[in-house]
Amino acid sequence: MEVVVDGNEGSARLDRVLAAHLTDLSRSRLKALILAGAVSLKASAVRDPAYHVTSGDTITIDVPEAAPPEPKGEDIALDIVFEDDDIVVLNKPKGLVVHPAAGHETGTLVNALIAHCGSSLSGIGGVRRPGIVHRLDKDTTGLMVVAKNDLAHASLTAQFADHGRTGAMRRGYMAFAWGVPSRHRGTVDAPIDRHPHAREKMAVRQGGREAVTHWEILESFNGRDGKPIATLLACELETGRTHQIRVHLAHVGHPLMGDAVYGPHFKTKANQLGPESQVALTALGRQALHAYLLVLEHPRTGELLHWEAPLPEDLLLLQSTLKAAV
Repeated sequence: MEVVVDGNEGSARLDRVLAAHLTDLSRSRLKALILAGAVSLKASAVRDPAYHVTSGDTITIDVPEAAPPEPKGEDIALDIVFEDDDIVVLNKPKGLVVHPAAGHETGTLVNALIAHCGSSLSGIGGVRRPGIVHRLDKDTTGLMVVAKNDLAHASLTAQFADHGRTGAMRRGYMAFAWGVPSRHRGTVDAPIDRHPHAREKMAVRQGGREAVTHWEILESFNGRDGKPIATLLACELETGRTHQIRVHLAHVGHPLMGDAVYGPHFKTKANQLGPESQVALTALGRQALHAYLLVLEHPRTGELLHWEAPLPEDLLLLQSTLKAAV
């Protein structure tokens, strides 16, 4: 694609000249193309959106083909714990993104489900999220349920919206957190919204959406000096906000072990762990969070269904080394 500068664009800036000629591309898209080196002048890439062009210049723009609007099925192994004509319940591994998004167009759970279920997935979630009624973070492991038809999708969406307030829905997580709370159990009731400065993060903020997390101590661990250093918590959600457990535990001073986003200031605490625990935590490379419990009503029969998934190997190793620390 070529654009010839005529001098009547109202500005000499490269991004504004292109915007005047290429009205079908947004300014943010044009800026991204410039920064990516896809815009060139006199056979040389120009990566500065503010670069001044002159009348008569010929600008070449290499616009890559658009990504396919619908994700394709991919042969990705799934750990399925239950399946019938209405739902699939699976144990998600770490590293698996739930649905396609910027930077993760392929290799997602949705790609795997399309290959596994074919055209039976519910379409209510849209072509990018067929069958998806809830999600887990990329590096959070554990139980997820997927709707295979629109009836199941509507029922599960309602159950997740209620989160057990009036129905049977329960979602339980095991979380390895820094420090030991002063009480055996408690509740974090604090609204969550986008972080005011880091848009990829969430934060407790006044005016945010209601968020309630219940927690209970299952086990506590000592460091090399014999003093308490970490805790295994069982957490249950009363709401389903993005990063809720990670944000809430960090908010009360007990961020998840291995959480580089919400607990980076606790990184030096690893020095207080036993040597084997330090190795296990480094090898973990993710937040120590696992969705171990899922209880729901079957969308067609109303039967109460209950699943539990044991800790994955990396968290079992962390647990065993924490127990063994001297």
